[in-house]
Amino acid sequence: MSETYDIVVVGGGTAGCFAAATAAGEGMSVALLERKSEEEGGHIACGDAIKGTSTFPDVIDRDRLRREAFTNEGIEKARFENPRKGDVIDIPFPGDTKGAIVDRKRYGEVLLDEAREAGAELHYDTVVKDVTQSGDRVTGIEAIRKGDPVTYDADVVVDAAGALSLLQDKADLSGTTFDTNVDYSQFCSAYREVVEVPEPVDWDDAIVFKPTEELGYLWYFPRTETEINVGLGFQMDQPDMELIEVLKNDLRDRPEFEGAQVKDKLGAALPTRRPYDSAVAPGFVAVGDAAGHVNPTTGGGIPGAAKAATWATRRAVEAIEDAAPTEDALWEYNRQVMTDFGKRFAAMDLYNIFGTAHDVEELTDVVSSIPGQQLVDALGRSGTSSMGLGLKLKTLVQTFGHWSTLYELYKVNGLAADLKAVYEDYPTSPDGFEAWRSRRDSILDDVYAVTGADPKY
Repeated sequence: MSETYDIVVVGGGTAGCFAAATAAGEGMSVALLERKSEEEGGHIACGDAIKGTSTFPDVIDRDRLRREAFTNEGIEKARFENPRKGDVIDIPFPGDTKGAIVDRKRYGEVLLDEAREAGAELHYDTVVKDVTQSGDRVTGIEAIRKGDPVTYDADVVVDAAGALSLLQDKADLSGTTFDTNVDYSQFCSAYREVVEVPEPVDWDDAIVFKPTEELGYLWYFPRTETEINVGLGFQMDQPDMELIEVLKNDLRDRPEFEGAQVKDKLGAALPTRRPYDSAVAPGFVAVGDAAGHVNPTTGGGIPGAAKAATWATRRAVEAIEDAAPTEDALWEYNRQVMTDFGKRFAAMDLYNIFGTAHDVEELTDVVSSIPGQQLVDALGRSGTSSMGLGLKLKTLVQTFGHWSTLYELYKVNGLAADLKAVYEDYPTSPDGFEAWRSRRDSILDDVYAVTGADPKY
């Protein structure tokens, strides 16, 4: 059986739903392919923490999403636990800023329903098997839907299939600018549980982070006073970690989790790398996790996925209307990503590279001594940081014995600022792509020289 659409979206997560809703809202015929059943749709492993919906594109009903899926909108701070010293660092969010925690299953259900209401066809129980192409151009998808083979022909395929997407393995992208410099070592393995505790926790206004023995961290994110999303992840280029055992051991050491009941379990892989250098090819765009649109230091990817999917799909719609979904026609989407959150994520990735060259104990000591707001600036909002003379002197005293590491971090911070400037100058067409990439790679060479880390790409 063969079916034809203007746009086919693969994957029913945040990126896929925003892409499908955008395409349908622009009058395109669109099918969203989701391998899960309708009952399981929206059930995705996630930390559940989110800043809010204010930065979401308005292609879905944001008020409905907040009303039905947000369970805790009172997150006021991040808490960093030092496993070596047993102390904690509370980092208040700036001003009146508050974060939130969502019920990820309900959040996903609402997004899928919003895509359907916008006019997209939702095809559940549909497993992608291959990509169809004519030369360099992707022309569709071959899949099995409820046991029957189906070929989906499309002017543009949107890859929202998540980390290490099968579509990118199947498509021949060698003749395009699409980033194929992708390896498992650039990803993180994660596992999370939703746990009900007997009594309210006294930190329901905080998202809690704790370093693991390998390069990674545990998290405790309160959906409510008694329902906690607990999980952890580690870099796949590091020694293997028994995720479930590490989590269980930490839970046993926390009195508030005595007698707790596990309500849900799920694991996943996610990118902890820079965004793809180019996420477009003729007839093909990648969005969300499938394009590395994830904060590489925290694993947060919801806002970037929503924005990128909307930008990519609007560009695809324009290209289809011009009867030319070429790489050149889709290119502006790349530039939008790189000059927005892409430059910050690329800068933050340098701290991951820095981390691979040091043991976790030393990193924990150094991070514990960096003033909270500077830590937020470096690893959360901007990708770079600065501090006054008094704070510098205080930090020097507290990090005695780690000055060479701190100086190294200082130099990485400067290179992160240089890298952001290069990303701000991302080319407006494929013609300037190779020259831009050469400039970027020269900064990475400096990072490797400063840190002694093995090349990541």
